[in-house]
Amino acid sequence: MSEVWFNKVSFQKGKNYLLSASSGEGKTSLFAYLFGERKDFRGNIFFDLQNISTFGDHEWNRVRRCALSYVFQDLRLFEGLTVMENINLKNCLTRHKKKDDIYFLLEQSGIANKANEHVKRLSLGQKQRIAIIRALCQPFDFLLLDEPFSHLDRENIAIMTGIIRKELSARGAGLVLCSLGEEYGFEYQQRFRL
Repeated sequence: MSEVWFNKVSFQKGKNYLLSASSGEGKTSLFAYLFGERKDFRGNIFFDLQNISTFGDHEWNRVRRCALSYVFQDLRLFEGLTVMENINLKNCLTRHKKKDDIYFLLEQSGIANKANEHVKRLSLGQKQRIAIIRALCQPFDFLLLDEPFSHLDRENIAIMTGIIRKELSARGAGLVLCSLGEEYGFEYQQRFRL
């Protein structure tokens, strides 16, 4: 039985939450509701005590630019653009990271040598690392991760979780991670079965 659907659940800034479920149980749908991409849900969702059903485009733009960052399961990278062009699409909107900071994240992730490669030429694991770095190039109160490490080996998962932990700590931000059950080495204040 789900601990989320039709139950009162709250996420607090600065805390980590794990949502686990089998394939097809609604992990991606839940994130689409939280991110305002879908509105076909029953019940209420509140963000900072405001019902998101009242949000217009201006409010959603503010929330997506300043409060929520999201690593989509399907990554949503632009295949015809380079790694840096994909990252800079986000960073130019927010001016959150300096160019040197982005290169440092690429180096830490082991893909600095791919900075000028077109994304379509990269492996899924490399693309996942790019999507994570891009998500870090904005201010946020919560980072939403939808099965973000499914194409990474243990070593690269450890590297990326380390990078994410540092970013969360520096910002005092919260994490909501959806997975098939893997915990990925984060410390969670609460776990939910979807």
